[in-house]
Amino acid sequence: MAPPRKHDTDVILDAARALVLADGPRAASVAAIAEASGAPVGTLYHRFGNRNGVLTAAWLRALERFQGGVLTAAGDPDPVEAGVAMVRAALAFGREFPDDARLLLNVRFRDLLDGGPDDDFRARLATMNAPLIEHLRRLATDLFGRAGKREIDAVSRVVVDLPYATLRRHAPGLPDWLDIDLPEAARTLLASYRTSGT
Repeated sequence: MAPPRKHDTDVILDAARALVLADGPRAASVAAIAEASGAPVGTLYHRFGNRNGVLTAAWLRALERFQGGVLTAAGDPDPVEAGVAMVRAALAFGREFPDDARLLLNVRFRDLLDGGPDDDFRARLATMNAPLIEHLRRLATDLFGRAGKREIDAVSRVVVDLPYATLRRHAPGLPDWLDIDLPEAARTLLASYRTSGT
């Protein structure tokens, strides 16, 4: 049996995500995912290996979508503008992919899987997160003159925690005023780091 085309894969992952969001991780059995997606059970096993493989793929797809926008936005050479752009990108992700945002925000990855994440997943996640961590390190260095644990944590609170908490509170119906309020809050905090040096 040939592996499904990309479109078919997205349909499968969408179905798995919908089951998890509607009824919790245990609702997303291989049989339930197959029924919801219209894909044969054999296709799921061939493409993903098992239930954990399907749910891992759905979760990582959501993370890739989030990181794609945020990492692109982080490229501005000015650290304040880069941080503000990252916050805007997080909001854009929440609007464009509200179900992916809900999956990342409301379901702990270890709760998705039978037996929890394995070493291969942890290694893949570390690889995926490395560019974001590097951007946080750059912003901290540019704003504070150093990238110690405290400085990276300060930047993370603005460009990671602030949008995370906001998306979690408001998703999926993000009010338009967040497009003004959240970036301005981020700008104020990041600019204060530039001048405070602490």
